[in-house]
Amino acid sequence: MTNPLADKIKALIKANGPISVTDYFSLCLADPQHGYYRVREPFGPAGDFTTAPEISQLFGEMIGIFLVHAWQEHGCPEPAIVAEIGPGRGTMMSDMLRVIARLAPDLYRSANVHLVETSERLQKLQAETLAGHQGKVHWHTSFETLPAGFLLLAANELFDAVPIRQFVRTAQGFRERMIGLDADDNLIFAVGVAGIDPSLLP
Repeated sequence: MTNPLADKIKALIKANGPISVTDYFSLCLADPQHGYYRVREPFGPAGDFTTAPEISQLFGEMIGIFLVHAWQEHGCPEPAIVAEIGPGRGTMMSDMLRVIARLAPDLYRSANVHLVETSERLQKLQAETLAGHQGKVHWHTSFETLPAGFLLLAANELFDAVPIRQFVRTAQGFRERMIGLDADDNLIFAVGVAGIDPSLLP
């Protein structure tokens, strides 16, 4: 079985050799033409999964209360940055901002809202969800482009979708797990040459 993304990954491997699990993961999730979060609606009854903010507004409201408390504990700095990484449909941020506006109007007034989202399709959906906060919401495709300042950061279900490097124990020590091709042109796990820093081992 094949599909356009698998064909693209196989062509990349044929041209350059095996790729790391983190590169494979990134392509599967964020490839501009075929990536999961770029072309599919993953959330809700018609999607593949749902998250706590989509089930109950209580989840986002509790996070909002926590952010207000953290802001107060740090002396109510202004301006503040309220940011979310991997904001899905924008539901959690909407619930957080509703509570922040109610409990800490000064925080809501002075804060800028920043969403780290790589999918243009999801950015449009988030803009619709957060339309009542026009002028306050800004988008980034990378965490590195968030502005400097006092940051209140939230993330939910993020680490499920963060590309990672994997290492496996071999007779030669730990080696990075790679994605390669077998003799029948099927994607398989392979072992690369990159090792792991011995200081990271117990």
